[in-house]
Amino acid sequence: MLKPPQSQDFALKETSPNIGAGSVTGNKNKLSSTYDLVEQMQYLYVRVVKAHDLPATDITGSLDPYVEVKLGNYKGRTRHFEKKSNPEWNQVFAFSKDRIQASVLEVVVKDKDVISDDFVGRVWFDLNEIPKRIPPDSPLAPQWYRLEDRKGLKVKGELMLAVWMGTQADETFPDSWNSDAATISYDEIANIRSKVYLSPKLWYVRVNVIEAQDLIPSDKTRYPEVYVKANLGNRILRTRVSQSKTLNPIWNEDLMFVTAEPFEEPLVLSVEDRFGPNKDEILGRCVIPLHIVQRRLDHKPVNTRWFNLEKHVVVEGEKKETKFSSRIHLRICLDGGYHVLDESTHYSSDLRPTAKQLWKSSIGILEVGIISAHGLMPMKTIDGRGTTDAYCVAKYGQKWIRTRTIVDSFAPKWNEQYTWEVFDPSTVITVGVFDNGHLHGGDKSGGLKDSRIGKVRIRLSTLEAGRVYTHSYPLIVLHNSGVKKTGEVQLAVRFTNSSFINMMFMYSQPLLPKMHYIHPLSVIQLDSLRHQAMQIVSMRLIRAEPPLRKEVVEYMLDVDSHMWSMRRSKANFFRIMKVLGGLIAFGRWFDQICNWKNPITTILIHTLFIILVLYPELILPTIFLYLFLIGIWNFRWRPRHPPHMDTRLSHADAAHPDELDEEFDTFPTSRPPDIVNMRYDRLRSIAGRVQSVVGDLATQGERFQSLLSWRDPRATSLFLTFCFIAAIVLYVTPFQVLCFLYGFYVLRHPRFRHKLPSVPLNFFRRLPARSDSML
Repeated sequence: MLKPPQSQDFALKETSPNIGAGSVTGNKNKLSSTYDLVEQMQYLYVRVVKAHDLPATDITGSLDPYVEVKLGNYKGRTRHFEKKSNPEWNQVFAFSKDRIQASVLEVVVKDKDVISDDFVGRVWFDLNEIPKRIPPDSPLAPQWYRLEDRKGLKVKGELMLAVWMGTQADETFPDSWNSDAATISYDEIANIRSKVYLSPKLWYVRVNVIEAQDLIPSDKTRYPEVYVKANLGNRILRTRVSQSKTLNPIWNEDLMFVTAEPFEEPLVLSVEDRFGPNKDEILGRCVIPLHIVQRRLDHKPVNTRWFNLEKHVVVEGEKKETKFSSRIHLRICLDGGYHVLDESTHYSSDLRPTAKQLWKSSIGILEVGIISAHGLMPMKTIDGRGTTDAYCVAKYGQKWIRTRTIVDSFAPKWNEQYTWEVFDPSTVITVGVFDNGHLHGGDKSGGLKDSRIGKVRIRLSTLEAGRVYTHSYPLIVLHNSGVKKTGEVQLAVRFTNSSFINMMFMYSQPLLPKMHYIHPLSVIQLDSLRHQAMQIVSMRLIRAEPPLRKEVVEYMLDVDSHMWSMRRSKANFFRIMKVLGGLIAFGRWFDQICNWKNPITTILIHTLFIILVLYPELILPTIFLYLFLIGIWNFRWRPRHPPHMDTRLSHADAAHPDELDEEFDTFPTSRPPDIVNMRYDRLRSIAGRVQSVVGDLATQGERFQSLLSWRDPRATSLFLTFCFIAAIVLYVTPFQVLCFLYGFYVLRHPRFRHKLPSVPLNFFRRLPARSDSML
C-alpha cells in the first residue's frame, strides 16, 4: 500500500558519516587518506592458496578436496577438485568484523562425497593473534600449515594460508567471498562482486551513396526504380529511389550509423530495383569491413571509392555468383570528430569526440564514496518473506562501476570509493540503486530482471572544488500507481580541479566538438543514432562477467525519456512560467511605477531616468552594476547542497492516475479502445491550444511583415507617411529631448491616462495577416 505523496519525505539530507576513519586535517572538508570518502570497515581475510600431499579417505584411494572456512555461524567454501591430492584454490574469504561472534578461526579440509563429506584435517587460529595489515602495505605472504585431526594431533598433509585483519581498501577485497553473502552459492558469487566496466568506443559511420554504374535489371522493358539499402548490425537504412530512371542512377545521399570498436560486423550495401509493393530485386551487393574504412577527424571530405557489386543467382538449386561490371560509387568514413551521444543531452557525462587525438587534458578528478542505503523497500518475496539484494551502479564518462551486492538487507553498507577523470565541468554523474534479481537460484529461465530502486544525478558544475559533500539522497521511483520513495542512498562526493584557469577556460568553449556545429546532424538523426548507440552499449555490457543487465543500462541512460508524458509536459510548462516569472514581476512593478502606486518610488525612477538620458554613457554601466549587486546580494542564499530529484518540480506528486497509466503504457498502446479514444481526444484538446498559441505568434509576425508589403495599401501608406515624418523630426530634434518626451509620456500620472488601447496598438491590430488564407 503506497503512502500518500505528501506524507513521504523527499528532501535531501546532509549527513555526518565517520568517513576516512575520522582522520580530518585542518579544513573539515578535506581528509587525509586516499580512501577517505567512505567509512572504514574491518574484515578478517583468509586466503586459501593450495594444499600438498593430502591423504586419501575413500576406499578407492581417491580424494575430492575442498576447504571450508568457519568463523562462528559463518562458513565459506572453496570449489572442489576431483581426484587431486595437491589442489590449488587461491581463493580469498572476508568476514566482517562487526559480525564476528567467535574467538577462533577454523580452516577445515574436507573430501567431497555423495552422502557425507569426509574430514581430512584442519588448522586453528586465535583471533587475538592474527596480524593487522593496513594498505598500501605489501601483501601478507602465505605460509604452510600442518593439518591436525579432531584431537589436535598432526596428520599427513599441509595447507598454504594467509590470515590477516584489514579493511575494504585491501586489493583482494573485490574478488573475495564476503560474509555479507553467506547464503549465496558458489556459482552465484561472481554475480555479487563489485566490478568496473568500460563503455565500448563508439563511432559514427557516414556512408555517402553517390551513384552506381552499369546495373543489369532482369526486366529490360522498363525503367528501373533503384535505391540502395545499407545494413550494419541490426540497423537498416535506405536511400530514396533515384530520380534518374537509368542504368546509371545518382543519389548523393548520406546514411549514418553507429558502430562500436572492435568492429564485429561489416557494412552490407545492396542495390535494389523496386518492381512494386514488397517486390524488390537485388541488382548487386557488396560487403565492406569497417576496419578498412578511413577515419576522419575534421570536416575535410574523404576520398571516394568505387566498389564492385556482386550478384548471386540460383541455378538448379545451387547458388552461383555472376560476374559483371556493375559498380557503386561511395564515400565512407568513420567520423571521429563527433561525440556519439548515448545519453540524453540534458545530462551527459561525457562530451569528448570519439577520436582520442582530439581529446584535451583533464581538468580535475571526481571521487565518489558510495557509503550505504537505508529504508529500502522489499523488492521481491522469497519463502514468503520480503527481501532486497541491493547494489549500486554509477556511470560517468566511459567508466561504469558496480558495487558488490549486499544480500538480504534493507540498510546495506557498501563503503566503496571510485574515481573518474573529469574533462568538462558541465557534465552529470548518475548513481542508480538496483535489486539483484538473479540470486537464490531464482533465474533458471533467464526471465527475471534487476528491479530499479531509484537513481541520483549530480551536475559537477554545481559542486565547489575541493569540498566533500556528504548527503543522503532520496530514491524515488514513479509507478503507474503514483510516485513512491523506495529509500535513501548516502553518498560522499568530491570534485577536485587540477587547474583553475583551465576549468574557467572551459566555460568559453563549445559544449560539443566542433563537428557538431560545422556539419550538424538533424534532431531526427540524433534521436535515431542515440537509440542505436544505447542498444550497442547495452549489448556489449551484458556480455561482460558479471553482466551489467540491459534493464540497468537502459535505466541509467534514460532510454524512454523521449516518450510522450502529460506529466512531463505540465512540468515543462510550469518551468517556463517560472523562468518568465521574473519578467512578469518586473512588468507588474513597472506598471505600478507608471500608475503612481508609490509616488516616492515613481519620483526616484523619474530622477534616475533624467540622469540616464542626460548622461547616456551611464546606461550600460548602471545595468551591469545593478546585476553585480543583485548577484552579491544573492550570495548569502546560494545553494549549499547538490541538486536532487524533485517530485514537485516533476509534477509527480500531483499527477492524475490516468496520466501515469498513459505514461507507462507500451508503444504501441496496449490499452482498450475506449481509453485510447479518451486519451486521443484529450491530446487533441491540448494540441489545439498549442496550435492556437503558435498561430497567434505567427499572426503577430505576419503583421510586422505587412507594414511594408502593401497588402493593406492604406495601412502601408499611413506607416510610410509616419516613417517620413519621423525621419524629419528625429533629424532636427535632439535625441535627449525625444527620450525625455517618451519617458515622461510612459510615466505620466493616471489622471492623464485612459483605459482604451493606444493608437499604435490599434493600428497594429488592424494590420492583415495570412490567417485569412488558412483553410
